[in-house]
Amino acid sequence: MFAAPASTLAALAPHAASDSATVLALAKEVLRVEGEAVLSLMARIDQNLVDAVALILKRSKDGGRTLLVGIGKTGHIGRKLAATFASTGTPAHFIHATEAMHGDLGMITGADVVIAISNSGSNSELVDILPVIKARGAALIAITGNTASPLALAAEVVLDAGVAKEACPLNLAPTASTTAALAMGDALAVACLHARGFTEADFAASHPGGKLGRRLLTRVKQVMRVGKAVPIVGSDATVEQALFAISSGGLGMTLIADADHVLQGIFTDRDLRRSLAEVDNFRTAKVSAHMTANPKTISPEQLAVDAAELMDSYRISQLVVVDEERHILGAFNTLDLLNAGVL
Repeated sequence: MFAAPASTLAALAPHAASDSATVLALAKEVLRVEGEAVLSLMARIDQNLVDAVALILKRSKDGGRTLLVGIGKTGHIGRKLAATFASTGTPAHFIHATEAMHGDLGMITGADVVIAISNSGSNSELVDILPVIKARGAALIAITGNTASPLALAAEVVLDAGVAKEACPLNLAPTASTTAALAMGDALAVACLHARGFTEADFAASHPGGKLGRRLLTRVKQVMRVGKAVPIVGSDATVEQALFAISSGGLGMTLIADADHVLQGIFTDRDLRRSLAEVDNFRTAKVSAHMTANPKTISPEQLAVDAAELMDSYRISQLVVVDEERHILGAFNTLDLLNAGVL
């Protein structure tokens, strides 16, 4: 096996100055530079961003999409922004500038908006496709660090994402510039979200598989226990009978109902502990005298997250599901909400 000379290995070794203090100082400097780059954009948020939002919404209403175009590091930013737009109500896709020259331009129609991202605004791969984009009738928005570039001059709307310097110590690797482009794109996407009246429910519909989607889409009827899984005793039951029902039910409570299955009350572990000092004989004492009458209830169509908030505000662990006439439909506890991914 070939062995590299010691001099070569020494040249490849980390610089001696790269001790812990230097590494930490450099990392903090990167965050400072990138943070200042993003904050500096606030002074450039003006009518151009309003015009960009109006253009995207108008084209979207006419059936157009928002297409993000970039290359290299800005291509990665474009992919992320396409995902952000799509998940917040603006149909969007990403097109790599090089692939566009080899057939992907066919994805662009006259109804679309193209958001082209380039710090220099003069990448040949990007500049070469601008005439085709314009010829197809697509609207063009530029996110660039050079407002005098060919990209900026071709665009209907220009969003200035220029930075004073890169966070890279060599001032070469795209760092602060890509962060600024991402932040400007996020600002545009969120502004579009607000302008189109996008709601939590709309967001959940696009994210049904995530925890947020489950929180915003799951309804009480999907988490409640029903039938024999809900312990119920009659209003003439004894405390002993209620205790057996609690033990077998696994909900930490039993419901008390009349002959028509209408909810009369609830008898929980807490009620049981309180009754220990009040009841002489569990076999003869009526549970109705020790239950919590008129317990908190909820409709099966309400969101499970609303149930969680109700339980938290009243510091209760179980909730009863009833219809408009207070007939018992089901019940659930905190563990059921956890298992459903609501909490």
